Amino acid sequence: MAGLDDETLDRLIDRLSLEQKVRLLSGATTWRTAGEAAIGLREMVASDGPAGVRGEAWDERRTSALLPSASALGAMWDEELVERLGGLLATEAARKGVDVVLAPTLNLHRSPLSGRHFECFSEDPELTGRTGAALIRGIQALGVAATAKHYVGNDSETDRLTADVRASERTLREVYLAPFEAAVEAGVWLVMAGYNAVCGTTMTASPLLAEPLKGEWGFDGVAVSDWAAVRTTEDTGRAALDLAMPGPDSPWGALLVRAVKDGQVAEPAVDEKVRRLLRLAGRVGALEPHRPPRVPWAVSRDTRALLRRAVSAGSVLLRNAGVLPLDAGGLSTVAVIGVHAAVPRVQGGGSAGVFCSDVVTPLAGVRARLRGRARVVYEPGPASGGPPAPLDTALCSDPRSGAPGVLLRVLDAAGRELCAEHRLSGRQLEPELPPGAHTVEIGAVLHPRQPGEWTFGVGGFGRMTLTVGDRTLLDGEFPGDTDDPAVVHVNPPVHTARTVLTAKRPVQVVARRELVPGRGRATVVTAAPPEPDPAAALEDAVRAARDADAAIVVVGTTEHSETEGYDRTGLALGGHQDELVRAVAAANPRTVVVVNSGGPVELPWHEEAGAVLLAWFPGQEAGAGLADVLFGLAEPGGRLPTTWAASLAEAPVTRVRPVDGRLDYAEGLHIGHRAWLRAGCEPAYWFGHGLGYTTWEYGAVEAPAHVTAGEPFTVRVTVRNTGVRAGREVVQVYLARPDSAVERPVRWFAGYAAVRAEAGRTASAEVVVGPRAVRHWSEGDGGWSTEPGPYRLLVGGSAGDARWAGTVTVSGC
Repeated sequence: MAGLDDETLDRLIDRLSLEQKVRLLSGATTWRTAGEAAIGLREMVASDGPAGVRGEAWDERRTSALLPSASALGAMWDEELVERLGGLLATEAARKGVDVVLAPTLNLHRSPLSGRHFECFSEDPELTGRTGAALIRGIQALGVAATAKHYVGNDSETDRLTADVRASERTLREVYLAPFEAAVEAGVWLVMAGYNAVCGTTMTASPLLAEPLKGEWGFDGVAVSDWAAVRTTEDTGRAALDLAMPGPDSPWGALLVRAVKDGQVAEPAVDEKVRRLLRLAGRVGALEPHRPPRVPWAVSRDTRALLRRAVSAGSVLLRNAGVLPLDAGGLSTVAVIGVHAAVPRVQGGGSAGVFCSDVVTPLAGVRARLRGRARVVYEPGPASGGPPAPLDTALCSDPRSGAPGVLLRVLDAAGRELCAEHRLSGRQLEPELPPGAHTVEIGAVLHPRQPGEWTFGVGGFGRMTLTVGDRTLLDGEFPGDTDDPAVVHVNPPVHTARTVLTAKRPVQVVARRELVPGRGRATVVTAAPPEPDPAAALEDAVRAARDADAAIVVVGTTEHSETEGYDRTGLALGGHQDELVRAVAAANPRTVVVVNSGGPVELPWHEEAGAVLLAWFPGQEAGAGLADVLFGLAEPGGRLPTTWAASLAEAPVTRVRPVDGRLDYAEGLHIGHRAWLRAGCEPAYWFGHGLGYTTWEYGAVEAPAHVTAGEPFTVRVTVRNTGVRAGREVVQVYLARPDSAVERPVRWFAGYAAVRAEAGRTASAEVVVGPRAVRHWSEGDGGWSTEPGPYRLLVGGSAGDARWAGTVTVSGC
């Protein structure tokens, strides 16, 4: 039924009453759209998606393949690989019965403080658009819908439900709307409207849904709301929004039916929404004859190999003083240091989280690579400063069955058990609530491995209690101060208390949370052992490094410093991590620092380390892929998708907090490398920077002297591999127009091409520069314009590394 024509769609619509049509425009459940037997329409299932496809339930027993974070995909500068990863998301969606994957996120890295940095590709509209388009092609090639989100200006988290982004029309067109335009050109089937407002109008009622999205760009898919972003009826019903999620409770429904009957919303507007929804249904096989049942699929060896390759492809080698790659055959002892080496962050926090079946840690990856060759010594060093982790099968057992895990119970107001089940985690976001449910309880027998003062926590809203043994550690009312769905339903605040435990003596832990209307049902129980003495832990780490042939230190952020719903307040690594790196690097010049973060962090020691490798949030094959890079089986393929500041104080764009409800994008066109160039400042590492395991010499550059406005042109660059091994180079092209009659960045990214060559061989990179690279939005004319005349053309390896400069003259159409 793919490719239904408008006449067929209209015949289906004519068979529906107003009430039936409106019912289709709101969710039937949290993740399902409504079906309609009268026209052979089944429900369509949506799932969060950027790093993996979770499915309809937050259930740790239903695992998913976990990709590297979107910032890692943005670092790949490899559209073919990103497209393959999109295909993996589609395959996962089919396995889980999902029709709509809520990815990619096309918001930009406007500020390094954005808490959801990890879920976005880059700071640049061109790179973001190309990467997003590749993921869309990969997902939709298998008949699963992709969703470009969050349209538009949802580039930070603070007050995101109400923030009113103020940006000029030109800034919106050239910077923030551009990736969505690329997504439409790639044929995306859904676009998600964000929570925020732009220029005074909330995005679910914004005229931007009509123009340029559906009119000028010709988007023929579904404009869906972010979950619970529709908060009114008539203005959103009149707007070009098509689907209000979730359901069944919705500001549309009966209220929209009444608005139509009262003449406040035209019925043809409703028909157009339904038409788009049915077009989507045809594309995903939700109209009769329905697509055949999906075949169950498990994580295969090929899948793991692809995810492993993705780790190395996205890893960015920031610095290398001849330390990498390590020669496994020449090592007798390797010290692996840092809490993140054994417990890495493999994904960001928030609604996009998934449960994966097996994570290869950096420590495990190094041990596997050196097994039978060298001794691996592990020292965690000082605690990283993160919050206590949820109870899990390694620490706890079900008090009823004795099986590893916890006992989840739901009680009525009298404390009687309504239902109970064995679960694997103390983080339960969607416990089943039978009629009469009043309290969610999580109980476990904790088996402490060390004595001392433990930290316990309970997360949720309303009245909560936490008992450990015969001690009540928490008992109180914990009201919510936010309506943000990510906080209420995914990351509720955890309240902690401490108590002393005796080693090897099991103790019962029971947390209870009374349910409060509008505050969700997510309940979390956490526990953390006593933290080691920082000085002693640091001394142990330094000793291990000094006695080793090489040291690998893994540092990173915590779930509470990079997560949906909150922006960051700083870029410093938590705890004693900077001190740890400096001490280890001083003890062993062959120190490799692996940075495990989704976005920029301060690296005050980066010039002291032998090598610095940025791993992002690398997904489930983290350790395997990192070992490939560390020991030279794979070259670090990544290039920075965003500029890294040496310190927050030097970053040119940092404001993410609205003032009186408004967030002014006063920097206009100048974000990322553009902002750094305008400020005349040198960052720690430029957009586009990344080292490989070989060196490159730039040779002849062929570029047209004259081009016609509106036409693409090609820049051909010859590069020679001057190193001793094969490698990959990402050739980048930038443009500048110093004497422009309109405001422009000092220079801006225009395109790239990646090439490979054996040692001593040459390769030719062909960079196609599209017509949008030289055009600008004229607010006076209300359209695109191209300024004729000379443009400076720069070729190099990053925004701050020009190897060649020339001139191309653009003439009128």
